[in-house]
Amino acid sequence: MTLVLRAATPLDAGSAGEILYRFQQDTEWMPKLYTSAEAVSFCGQMIDRGWVTVAVRHRRVLGFLARDGAEVCALYLAPGACGQGAGKALLDAAKAAAPRLVLHTFAANARAQRFYQREGFAETGRADGASNEEGLPAITYEWRSCQEAAA
Repeated sequence: MTLVLRAATPLDAGSAGEILYRFQQDTEWMPKLYTSAEAVSFCGQMIDRGWVTVAVRHRRVLGFLARDGAEVCALYLAPGACGQGAGKALLDAAKAAAPRLVLHTFAANARAQRFYQREGFAETGRADGASNEEGLPAITYEWRSCQEAAA
């Protein structure tokens, strides 16, 4: 069945929150700061703000991207969904909607770094972790459309 991208609805908060919570729980280097309920609530807030797009296949949310203007606030995939095209599709949709995107990823997340670099993002800065809740070193990436880069 085809992958479908759509704006998230309040009913997607549970699926998105579970994806976010599973990433926290299943990632060895990630601090365990939030409960499942807190992750669902956080995703619900982003959905209420109109920031979230979900990737759905067979009625299952495979991943989500939250974007506030040019900032990609979150891009997470369900366990087992990596390599199925959902992350790329979500990112391509964000690129189509904005001439420039900025995001942050943890320095420990080598898989995300490879993905963003492959998708045309360039590193623009590093931080020691003092400015994020997790206290983890982070890398800032930026992407510009061809038209934006030429301007």
